[in-house]
Amino acid sequence: MQVFGETEMTYLRTLSDDERRRRLESLFARNVPAAFVTKGQEVPDSLVEVATRFGVPVFRTTLSTKDFFRKIKPYVEVVLAPSTAVHGSLADVYGVGLLFMGKSGIGKSECVLDLIERGHRLVADDLVLVSRRGNDILIGKGHELQHHHMEVRGIGIIDVRALFGIRAIRMQKRVEVVVQLEEWDDMRTYDRTGLEPEQVEILGVPVPKVTIPLNPGKNITVISEVVAMNHLLKYAGVDSAAEFDRRLKSGMAAGRVASGAQSPIREYLEEDYE
Repeated sequence: MQVFGETEMTYLRTLSDDERRRRLESLFARNVPAAFVTKGQEVPDSLVEVATRFGVPVFRTTLSTKDFFRKIKPYVEVVLAPSTAVHGSLADVYGVGLLFMGKSGIGKSECVLDLIERGHRLVADDLVLVSRRGNDILIGKGHELQHHHMEVRGIGIIDVRALFGIRAIRMQKRVEVVVQLEEWDDMRTYDRTGLEPEQVEILGVPVPKVTIPLNPGKNITVISEVVAMNHLLKYAGVDSAAEFDRRLKSGMAAGRVASGAQSPIREYLEEDYE
């Protein structure tokens, strides 16, 4: 898009009519999608004529060039941002955007519904529209026709806002952690330490991924809250798994160097009479 500010319009006025037309034809021939004239300046007839011939709409605004750029830049970044549609459910849990993914019928919507009951907020269910802002920020929201409706198998379509109130929803949220729900597989080894975190790429942006195997009796809602809180803790610079691993290795090393003396951990356990 081409913006004609005071400097550009002043320059055009210094040209002869024929030269001005030639310059404008050279500009608009480059597939310019639109032209804007700021500060409410008078638009020369030659500019309108040439723009019309090349199919370029011309808009005029009373805003200064600086204020016009300040207003239009965020809008253009949103409209032209790379985007994709993801099958899942997005919820705001303790301020962390959790994107629940998994095969159809695994229980994504039911998990988010339980989170809503516990005071967290729904962003989108079933279809999540994700767009990339800048280099590494993913923003998720629902389709404009969804309006925070949710499908609960056995009940049907429910309106979360009507049932739980405005506090239970939000329009968009940054996608920060992917929670993959899957059925328990006895043949698979699941992460038990957190020392080798998984990642998944969405629109070229790596996102932390947590795989939660489901089996009877597991409280997936509480686990989801722990996932969110653990992410906040890591964001604050505290990696619980890494810290535990460091302390464990430090204690084991201290026991080996003690030249025959008992390890502090073993000594503590032997004297623990409670």
